[in-house]
Amino acid sequence: MFGIKFIKMQPTDYVIQYRKGKIVREGTGLFFFYYAPFSSLVRISVASIDAPFIFKEVTIDFQEVTVQGQITYRVSDPMKLSRLMNFTLGPDGKNYTSEDPDKLPQRLINHAQVLTRDTLKAMTLKEALKQAGNIVIALREGFKNAETITNLGIEVVDLSILAIKPTPETSRALEAEAREQILKEADDAIYSRRNSAVEQERTIKENELNTEIAVENKKRQIKETQMDAEKSVQQKRREIKEAEMAAKISLEEKNKELVALATENTKHEADTKAYSISVMMKAISGTDPKVIQSLASAGMDPSQLVAFAFKELAESASKIGQLNISPELLRELMAKQESK
Repeated sequence: MFGIKFIKMQPTDYVIQYRKGKIVREGTGLFFFYYAPFSSLVRISVASIDAPFIFKEVTIDFQEVTVQGQITYRVSDPMKLSRLMNFTLGPDGKNYTSEDPDKLPQRLINHAQVLTRDTLKAMTLKEALKQAGNIVIALREGFKNAETITNLGIEVVDLSILAIKPTPETSRALEAEAREQILKEADDAIYSRRNSAVEQERTIKENELNTEIAVENKKRQIKETQMDAEKSVQQKRREIKEAEMAAKISLEEKNKELVALATENTKHEADTKAYSISVMMKAISGTDPKVIQSLASAGMDPSQLVAFAFKELAESASKIGQLNISPELLRELMAKQESK
């Protein structure tokens, strides 16, 4: 009514009211009445805005990839942006009078594409697929140092690469290559496992052989020790036998000396007895045998005398006609013989 209107801004909207080319008021979240025929309103959102992007680029090995990501930005200096781009509201106070608000995200996306192209020119396809994090770092540094962005009063809050994909044909080729590589690694793993099993088996066999060798060495050492002990025992036995033989030899030598001495003594005794007999024989050589017999019978045992008498009778048997011997005499002689 009469051109007077009311406008209410959100807390994330920065509004600037111009009247006759001069700023009347500015700020976020304002609400006020204004006279539309003589006022111009500029509204700039200072909230963070997500700008998704997807574009195709070529790597250093001439492979096409599709890069998909998102830029999150906010207007940090609305006055700078309002001087370079048109964010003026129309008479209805709702819609913009230009397409600049819609072009702002595209400017950021275009700059991101330029930075991505420069980064991918130094990478092969495989490196690009593996190094999305390095690309993100390069893009963030590029936005931080880009004067065109800072002059607009734009601050990039976050930047992320959601996917880097090759063409379907290249993808299938890479999948086949990766599949073959996986199969090769599986074969290598099987070979390594078998080789490890063989190595372990060889180690076990070596350990068993080493154990057997150690056991045989121990047995040999034990046998040698036993042989040394037996040798020592035999040496001791030999020494004992030698000592015994030496003792026996010494004893035999002593016996020999004793026998020789005994023989010598016996010889002397025999010589003495022979001499005594010879002297006695010389002394009785002229004596009557009957006298000698009488002397010999003196002191004899009665039985010896009887025996001597029988001898005399036997010598004179031709002269004796008949001889009577009493049983008492024979019995007495037999009893004495048995008692002996």
